[in-house]
Amino acid sequence: MVTFKGNLVSKLPNTGTSIFAIMSGLANEVGAINLSQGFPNFPVSEKLIELVNHYMHKGMNQYAPMQGVLALREAIAAKVKDTYGFTYDPQHEINITAGATQAIYTVVAAMIRPGDEVVVIEPAYDSYAPAVELNGGIVRYSSLEVPGYTVNWPEIRSMLSSRTRMIIINTPHNPTGSVLTAADLEELDKITKGSDITILSDEVYEHLIFDGKRHESICWYPSLAERSFVIGSFGKTFHTTGWKTGFVLAPANLMAEFRKAHQFIVFAGNTPMQYAMADYLADRENYLNLPSFYQQKRDLFAELVSGSRFTIIPSYGTYFQLLDYSRISDEAETDFAIRLTREFGVASVPVSPFYHDKEDHQVLRFCFAKTTETLEQAAEILCRI
Repeated sequence: MVTFKGNLVSKLPNTGTSIFAIMSGLANEVGAINLSQGFPNFPVSEKLIELVNHYMHKGMNQYAPMQGVLALREAIAAKVKDTYGFTYDPQHEINITAGATQAIYTVVAAMIRPGDEVVVIEPAYDSYAPAVELNGGIVRYSSLEVPGYTVNWPEIRSMLSSRTRMIIINTPHNPTGSVLTAADLEELDKITKGSDITILSDEVYEHLIFDGKRHESICWYPSLAERSFVIGSFGKTFHTTGWKTGFVLAPANLMAEFRKAHQFIVFAGNTPMQYAMADYLADRENYLNLPSFYQQKRDLFAELVSGSRFTIIPSYGTYFQLLDYSRISDEAETDFAIRLTREFGVASVPVSPFYHDKEDHQVLRFCFAKTTETLEQAAEILCRI
């Protein structure tokens, strides 16, 4: 092994390996049922696979345009118009990315300069703060109020200043399964109107929302849309997380800045998959059926663990369920999650790593995007604890 002998100064000195990688790695090591990392364990649509294969054989195997395949951008524009009633120009206001995490990083890289402040609402997806820090920005943290995981708008108002350049929101929310309300979006509009603040809205679980609730997308609110980057993910929508294909919506002047950075970070995404997804989006049922599909899984998992000593925290979106284990143990979340994996054979994700100060509420996140058999096996174990 060769080691660098120079003076290595880390740009992320407090960042280690992602908790997702740690818990999935441990699950694989001990042969546990993996409800930790958020990926489905059921098959991708055969139709979608056939479409990818079709375009591979058709020769669509070289670089896609930097902005993404036009047919897919047009399909996204049609879907957004149909779903939210808002119009984005496929030429100048939609861009395909190599997954949502790349999209998030590129937005931050394009917009944040050294010393700019970005509001991150915790618990938060683990790429937000590092993206800001790598680009010289300063993260200002606000915490969702427990137990309902609601936004503390007075706190956010108090931390805004002339240096605030961005607020990052996420709905439906990973890791908690909470969702923003119309009142939340109206408050966001009030506090940013007339300012230079942009919004990064992570909406990768837009179609995974339950109990008849409306997904409160930025796209419903024109005065917010004019200052926002909206992030979407086909990995979440079509159960293809390994295909790493996402997209960004933004007004033309913001998108122009995004593309300046995008071309040098990744340039383009996977070509045949983009053509395939364009065709697949033509059938609205491929995404409109998702709320009921995942709500059935949420309800099944909740019913299966209802007889356990875990307490269910309501999930209104995503494919994650939080369980409170305070009636079982007073261990810290990470310690209990590791013991649950090693001793009982079910892997979850502790929520404390989603906080910069490791705030601990004795809750674990379980992914229910699994087959019925997997959920039954895991729940049987959880009910024995």
